[in-house]
Amino acid sequence: MDEFNASKPIYLQLADRIHRQIISGELKAGEKLPSIRDMGVNYNMNPNTVQRAYSELEREGILETRRGQGTFVSERQDRLVQQRDKLKLEQIQQFVHVMQEMGYSAVEILSGLEEYLNNVEKGDE
Repeated sequence: MDEFNASKPIYLQLADRIHRQIISGELKAGEKLPSIRDMGVNYNMNPNTVQRAYSELEREGILETRRGQGTFVSERQDRLVQQRDKLKLEQIQQFVHVMQEMGYSAVEILSGLEEYLNNVEKGDE
């Protein structure tokens, strides 16, 4: 796993990473996650940190804990789609905010994005 950023709590960074793995389909609905202890060992972090990350995602309805079985990705597709849309909007807002701070207009942002996406489709990235 990549290094963690010191400006944000590690448990939130871990939660974000797990969240992105779910959104991208790397982790599937209903899939069991490693135990808190195993996740801590795998990523060389305190199990309490992993527990906080899992708890945060459970609070958001992304994970569910089944007593005696472990922690699983939610099987509620509606909740996962909602989270995917939320993450997309957050990323767009962040991108647009940075571009506007640099002085780009909405038209310039759109044309730049269209040009970039066209190049990606062509494989010219």
